[in-house]
Amino acid sequence: MDRYSQAASRVREKLPTEPGPRDFVRFATLAANSHNTQPWKFRITRDSVDILPDFARRTPVVDPDDHHLYVTLGCAVENLLIAANANGRAATATVQNDDADTSIRVDLNRGPETDGTLCDAIPRRQSTKSDYDGTPLSDAEWRALEKSAAHEGVMALFIKDRARIDQALEFIQAGNSAQMDNPDFVNELMSWIRFSTKTSIKKGDGLSGPPAGNPNLPDWLGPILFRLTFKKNKENDKLARQLGSSAGLVIFVAEDESPEGWIKVGRSFERFALQATALGLCHAHVNMPVEEPAVRPGFAKWLGVAGRRPDLVIRVGRSEPMPMSLRRPLDDVILA
Repeated sequence: MDRYSQAASRVREKLPTEPGPRDFVRFATLAANSHNTQPWKFRITRDSVDILPDFARRTPVVDPDDHHLYVTLGCAVENLLIAANANGRAATATVQNDDADTSIRVDLNRGPETDGTLCDAIPRRQSTKSDYDGTPLSDAEWRALEKSAAHEGVMALFIKDRARIDQALEFIQAGNSAQMDNPDFVNELMSWIRFSTKTSIKKGDGLSGPPAGNPNLPDWLGPILFRLTFKKNKENDKLARQLGSSAGLVIFVAEDESPEGWIKVGRSFERFALQATALGLCHAHVNMPVEEPAVRPGFAKWLGVAGRRPDLVIRVGRSEPMPMSLRRPLDDVILA
């Protein structure tokens, strides 16, 4: 764990006194991303950064249309903008579409320093997968979160009522059950799990044990124990416990079901997540009902957005932080 903690701390060091584009990219890579696949590449010039999708790191079973991949890019964009703005670089983002894919250009200009509080939260933000303490959020905390999630082209639905949270749990468990009954989903998930801390450090990606509260296991033993213990009823019970201990849910819905719309969702969510972190709150994804096509329409109708696609389901509350996830070296994600 000492080596693991040191590796996680290195990528979360504070920005230098006079940061440049490479430093902003490091903070961009600390963004939330599905399965910690880190499906991004960066191209740097003196006054701009291009953020491009890395389709070699797709998760085609859980994310067949690359919805989560583009949400992830939006999260990285927002981190980069915040880090640049906090250091007087007045950044702006432009989505670029061509025949091959969708990417984002971030131009680094000069201007006043803003977003300092959110920038300070970037190295501390994590998806906290533990049980929370069950205490409610104050009205002021909810207002701050609602303000942070406001983004053109994105609807953020806040669910605070316990009866509604319990109803949402039914959709979340239905999605989880469908996923766990799908051997392709289980195999894809397992391919991104790093059972030993040695492998976690070597690869710098994937789902490591410490952030999830799981033990360090030999790589040969981990898959065996995973298949023996990863059971549908057990996971559904855990979800019930986790939602029961959460203060509320937030569902993000794009107005435009396209890569550009999903990037906007990522930006909205990342800013929300950083505001939660700055307030001393925790969050975690429970995306099962938006990932399962058979569950998603009923979930959307229940939310009051029938015919549209809910994009992210996030629980929020209070808990102690978990160990941080890892990231790949910058040289692995920055194009020459």
